[in-house]
Amino acid sequence: MKRIKEAIVVEGRYDKNTLSQVVDAVIIETSGFGVFKDGERLALLRRLTAERGLIVLTDSDGAGFVIRNYLKGAVEPSQVKHAYIPDRPGKEKRKRAPGKEGKLGVEGMSPQVLLEALRKAGATFLDEAGESVPARRSLTKADLYAAGLSGTPEAAQRRQELLKRLDLPEHMSPNAMLEVLNALYGYEGLAELGLL
Repeated sequence: MKRIKEAIVVEGRYDKNTLSQVVDAVIIETSGFGVFKDGERLALLRRLTAERGLIVLTDSDGAGFVIRNYLKGAVEPSQVKHAYIPDRPGKEKRKRAPGKEGKLGVEGMSPQVLLEALRKAGATFLDEAGESVPARRSLTKADLYAAGLSGTPEAAQRRQELLKRLDLPEHMSPNAMLEVLNALYGYEGLAELGLL
């Protein structure tokens, strides 16, 4: 599995599942066109773009390009890289029929094709870049429990307070919050802020 510095944005959960089997990176879903009306998700994408850089990896159909073009104007363009998958006819295994344009999406691509698309986009492969990335302890669900952010009657309220303090979207599930906190802070970063 290849570690990538930048956050990667994909259209949906099946794309995310496929990509997460190939790379170790922060992967955010747009929920298709849902990102157009989701100000919190867009704010999160802007924040991740500023912190880590962003790679847009959408399907090669018309809908994928609509989402890609929207994101081009919604986040800082100088910190965005665009990864393109090739046009391949077919349908994903889980679907009964091919999509409107009859092309495979991100979820239908092989690991080699996805890695090649990310390389061509200029992704920063941490294992290969020779960059010295300090080992950072990741937060775990146990850490969230110990901090009173899950598993207690007050956990939901405490999560809301933490998300507000960190200027993060308020409607995150505990799992989504864990992923974003690890992407932005890690255990040590939150401890330095006095939040653990």
